[in-house]
Amino acid sequence: MRINNISQLTLKTPVMDHSLSLCLTGYKNNLQLAALANQPAFKTGQQPVLCLHGWLDNAASFIPLAKELTSLPLLALDFPGHGHSPFRYADNHYYFFDWVEDLVALCQTQGWQQLTIIGHSMGGMVATALAAAFPELVKRLVLIDSLGFVTAEASNCTEQLRQGIVSRLKKPPSRRPYYTNLTAAATARLSQSDFSLAEALLLAKRGTVADQHGFSWGSDYRLRQKSVHRLTQDQAQNLCQQVQAPVLAVLATDGPVVAKLAEMQHWYSQLSVQQVRGGHHCHMTAATEVARLIQAWL
Repeated sequence: MRINNISQLTLKTPVMDHSLSLCLTGYKNNLQLAALANQPAFKTGQQPVLCLHGWLDNAASFIPLAKELTSLPLLALDFPGHGHSPFRYADNHYYFFDWVEDLVALCQTQGWQQLTIIGHSMGGMVATALAAAFPELVKRLVLIDSLGFVTAEASNCTEQLRQGIVSRLKKPPSRRPYYTNLTAAATARLSQSDFSLAEALLLAKRGTVADQHGFSWGSDYRLRQKSVHRLTQDQAQNLCQQVQAPVLAVLATDGPVVAKLAEMQHWYSQLSVQQVRGGHHCHMTAATEVARLIQAWL
């Protein structure tokens, strides 16, 4: 068994209450990935339903959905730099395709193939790239308010490179913002989100650290640095066209992705689309409906 149960979180929910540590032995200095699961361990060869969160979120974003999908063996990762997973080393950066490489290494370590993957936002983009380049690893793909990739015009590549490097060379903040308690930290997140305090608290419980100064969000500040390179529209389309697995896209009516549907829906060979009321984090705010759609499609 390669995944070991290290502790149980004190979350007031009967599911996703197992905290797991996944060691990728021999890969990137034995990279450790933290995760939440709805069972205490996964046996060698057992196929989980892999859940991948969005940018600056963490594995706890899948807790509301997990309450509704109790029959599925869910495993929600923290990407490096997020949640309980460690930061990249000081001489590394957060390249988009490195997330894909991490997943390939994880699947090789665990002996996983033909996974069902649920990805929200950035997690959906990572899963799409994985399914395109490594079709043997992905059997079914659920995208939650995610279609295609973040792109840029080819003519903008020089400016993108410049801004990315300038962003990296800026001095890191001398001190993180601190909050007097967990609720205050969660409230600060609300100003950048489309959910309620209840959902913000789920993310804050896993995404903050506490010390003598108070509570602060613990994600790596380098995640906010600008990318040095982005895919072009043609490259993004080509990747999506290479996805062989059937895809379910659950799009939020008030989210940023639905406006791209008419353009991107023809990029996928096997795409089913459903819409739910709500914003970008609809898997948290409308978990019952999103789960119903996923269960019906699976």
